Amino acid sequence: MLPVIALVGRPNVGKSTLFNRLTRSRDALVHDMPGVTRDRKYGDGKLGEKPFIVIDTGGITGGEEGIDHEMARQSLQAIEEADVVLFLVDGRAGLNPSDEMIADHLRRSNKEAHLIVNKTDGVDPDVAMADFHTLGLGEPIAIAAAHNRGVRLLVEYVLGGYPEPEETEEQDTGVRIAIVGRPNVGKSTLVNRLLGEERVVVFDEAGTTRDSIYIPYERDGKPYTIIDTAGVRRRKNVKEAVEKFSIIKTLQAIKDSNVAVLVIDARQGVTEQDLHMLSFVMDAGRALVIAFNKWDGMSADEKEDVKAQVQRRLEFAAFARFHFISALHGSGVGDLYRSVNEAYDCAMAKWATNRLTTLLEDVVADHQPPQVAGRRIKLRYAHQGGSNPPVIVVHGNQTDQLPQSYRRYLQNRFIKVLKIRGTPVRFEFKTGDNPFAGKKNTLTPRQQAKKERMQKHVKTLKKEKAKKKLKRK
Repeated sequence: MLPVIALVGRPNVGKSTLFNRLTRSRDALVHDMPGVTRDRKYGDGKLGEKPFIVIDTGGITGGEEGIDHEMARQSLQAIEEADVVLFLVDGRAGLNPSDEMIADHLRRSNKEAHLIVNKTDGVDPDVAMADFHTLGLGEPIAIAAAHNRGVRLLVEYVLGGYPEPEETEEQDTGVRIAIVGRPNVGKSTLVNRLLGEERVVVFDEAGTTRDSIYIPYERDGKPYTIIDTAGVRRRKNVKEAVEKFSIIKTLQAIKDSNVAVLVIDARQGVTEQDLHMLSFVMDAGRALVIAFNKWDGMSADEKEDVKAQVQRRLEFAAFARFHFISALHGSGVGDLYRSVNEAYDCAMAKWATNRLTTLLEDVVADHQPPQVAGRRIKLRYAHQGGSNPPVIVVHGNQTDQLPQSYRRYLQNRFIKVLKIRGTPVRFEFKTGDNPFAGKKNTLTPRQQAKKERMQKHVKTLKKEKAKKKLKRK
């Protein structure tokens, strides 16, 4: 088993900065304000040939209420899961009552804990560490995570007693499922329901989730990675810089996923922002499942109104499966997996060139392409050009002149015959180059003589024809 290192401490002491240093990434949001990190975030670190797991956590102050209480509960859960706890304090701010409270909890937890004095750049480390000896967690270790000073020595010291792990095969992350939508539609509640545990912070407040949280797990022996994302509001309503970074993380998570589950608040109906999110998922080419949450407690008339909106406003996304669920109570949530697996299988499907070409011939035989400038457009063969989303490349001549209506006809027939559901399909049309285009035809002396004889013969025929017309008159 890999050693697990949890980073804990007050808000804004540099835990996420150290997390990014240890994982050599920029996965954790970093901003000069407290409370940016709210959920437990896991990452993979490596020192030489020795790998380890790092957990970034939210800040603990001891007097938490509301959402801060949920953040603190996540941090305490990380301490329970960890083999080693790195307790970060701020070397510039000095000792704080919250630091004493956290140190007391660590002493009673009997966990291997190390006191890390961060932000010691520009100050005397001995002076910065002086106040923290009273916490009773051993000799403090001074680092400057923002400048990567002392970080490597810290990891070498912490992992010194752990043996080299045996080589293991790279873990299959399985189907990556991104849970996306507007703020406060129940994304985190749905994530917890799918996982069967309180894994991410849930609070009745818009913008609770600020970072994209990747959570690998198994269901029925099949690996999955679920991605809880921050809600995306309309651009005019985004004021804070940290929210802008959260939205960027969400859009990156969509591109990194295999299947996106778009969560819509059924009680508010389909809004313009829902359509914007849906458009982004489709432009990214990701497989799609649409879940209408908060379905419980709605009247029969309200439910009929929502279903009418679906038929009217989401007709362009008819390829996706629609589910009406309650993430809070769990009704309908289990059915999402069937649609997710179906969409993933269709998005990653492989078809032989022979099958696609035969299908193209059958489709063209049923309905020929139109003529352009007196010449019939010819579609010769088709092959697959990619997956997730599926790309089908059709070769022929004058394909750039093919009308949109005929392209839709091809797409609809292919989707129907190949039984594709839950993922958009992209068609690319390529016209073969004319090998003689731009080349001058140079005649041999014999061909030139024959050409001149033909021209002379044609002139003679024209003269005889003209004479006959004169005689008739």
